Amino acid sequence: MPELPEVEVVCRGLEPLLKDKQLNRVRTFRAGLRYPFPDFSILYGAYLEKICRRSKYILMYFLCADHQRRILCWHLGMTGQFHVLDQSIEAGLHEHVRFDFQDGCSLRYRDARRFGYANIFTEDSWLQSKWANVLGPEPLSHDFHVEYLYEACQQRKVAIKVLIMDASMVVGVGNIYASESLFLAGIHPKRLAKNISKKRINQLVISIQEVLHAAIQAGGSSISDFVKVDGKPGYFSHEFKVYGKEGDVCSHCGGIIRRITQSGRSTFYCLQCQR
Repeated sequence: MPELPEVEVVCRGLEPLLKDKQLNRVRTFRAGLRYPFPDFSILYGAYLEKICRRSKYILMYFLCADHQRRILCWHLGMTGQFHVLDQSIEAGLHEHVRFDFQDGCSLRYRDARRFGYANIFTEDSWLQSKWANVLGPEPLSHDFHVEYLYEACQQRKVAIKVLIMDASMVVGVGNIYASESLFLAGIHPKRLAKNISKKRINQLVISIQEVLHAAIQAGGSSISDFVKVDGKPGYFSHEFKVYGKEGDVCSHCGGIIRRITQSGRSTFYCLQCQR
């Protein structure tokens, strides 16, 4: 599933291609994906003002013909992809939605497993929605700092990896980046959050931010179906230290990378580096 860096890469790839363009029409090739599609016709004639991200949601801000600002919110699910093509190009494999703009370009949504979903909100209804109002702070924002995370850890008797993957605590630190961040911070993934010192929590905050920034700069991690808007893969997977490396030698200490299961997800760590 695309995680925060992958979604950020998609947003940064789409905005310069679509900003300020006027939407003519939307064509759908099925009734919906995980959920039914919203009524896209409300966006006809609207101008796309900006594209940004909240957690793993892509937010497209449209100024509509009735002078109201509306947000098209999209979750990529496990295999969702956006591409910008000329309108003359026929629909490709697993293409479910296309947004045709006035200048002749077309935003296409493809999703092999069809777990993606979308909805349209006003700015107020987005903030009050069940999608947004449960979300914790962004890990790359000023709201995510040692005082915040340390206090959150004191109140939760759970493993630290489970806590940092909880979107109500901090958004977007998915399975890949949780394993990589804990390795960089030297913290065992099963360590109870409330038993970790403030100094170590500070290092974890720094590590999460370093890993996410590096992943964004590398274009994300291409595992399974993820590709950037231009169709090219992300390259952060070449920089993994522990994720997916069970049985390999740790590049830092020469120990062996191990794998355990936590909350149904695989966790990778080095027992010598992460005691």
